[in-house]
Amino acid sequence: MSNIPTPEAVTAEWLTTQLNRNGIESTISSFEQKRVGTGQIGMCFRYALTYVDSTPDAPTSLIGKFPSDDPASRATGIQLKNFLKEVRFYQEMQSKLSINTPCCYFAEIVGEGPEFMLLLEDLAPGEQGDQLKGCDAGIAEAAVTQLVGLHGPSWCDQSLLALDWVGAPDPKASAMVSGLYQMVLPGFLERYGPRLDQAQQDIIAAYGSSPNIAPKRLTEPFSLIHIDYRLDNLLIDQTQQPPRITAVDWQSITLGNPMTDVAYFIGAGMLPEDRRPVERQLVESYHKAMSEFGIEYDFEQCWQDYRRATFAGFPVTVVASMLVQQTDRGDEMFSVMADRHSRHALDLGAAEFL
Repeated sequence: MSNIPTPEAVTAEWLTTQLNRNGIESTISSFEQKRVGTGQIGMCFRYALTYVDSTPDAPTSLIGKFPSDDPASRATGIQLKNFLKEVRFYQEMQSKLSINTPCCYFAEIVGEGPEFMLLLEDLAPGEQGDQLKGCDAGIAEAAVTQLVGLHGPSWCDQSLLALDWVGAPDPKASAMVSGLYQMVLPGFLERYGPRLDQAQQDIIAAYGSSPNIAPKRLTEPFSLIHIDYRLDNLLIDQTQQPPRITAVDWQSITLGNPMTDVAYFIGAGMLPEDRRPVERQLVESYHKAMSEFGIEYDFEQCWQDYRRATFAGFPVTVVASMLVQQTDRGDEMFSVMADRHSRHALDLGAAEFL
């Protein structure tokens, strides 16, 4: 029998046990539960805690993450190993990295899901970034330089290839993604195409039919990459300067070119008119931070990898938008992502890589 509670089965006693297992000797008497976030694959709740007795390190609230209650989203989470990846990240990988992530008090899964649960630190006063609103250059620089804590420790680490849950590009996976992309593309363009101009629609379609863009094997440089490193998946604490950035939603982590995360964040997270004047400077800041970490990475190669990686948001936007539960907020988010990622690729002349 599984020891993983459902959202309805979480009790004060169970939460107390998890804190005690992690060295926090406090006793919870009750809690208030409220659903939070707008995840497409997972479902999150905040537990506001009341104690019988507590120690100074006892949290005032926690976040519980469960699979989505939508059958299509749950099926997608299993097919893409989203549930397995996120649980294994906290179980096996978190302690080896220096990127800011929430403390994890419980992480369990049955098989590859959908049954799983994470019990995580609540990062208040940090606030979830707003994918629709975008961010300024200060937050963007803090976000891309924080990626050094993910990319640096895993840079070209061959031992990661042995972790089957991490995954790396292979011909079968590339063919599957390409097939999915082309299968859902007509529906995607029907739903979101009216919000894009013709050049944007054309480059989104061209990406799906290109034999060159999907990685068929892992090449250097490579590292662990978040894949979905965007504002909605970051908690931002602006009471600190520079802002403290903490990354959540590790359900897509894999191996690939590190500039995938950098280009994906900048392309999705900034309005085009805000991005254009500062993006080379942002890439230079990332490159400098990697150099200070001890990583040798020729800047011209870094910049070319960045330009190629402007396509990183295409499969996430096109495929995910058509496989997960459709919501008004989701439609707005995917529409914005389609607009910004396609404009990003056009601005940097990335069509030459197709």
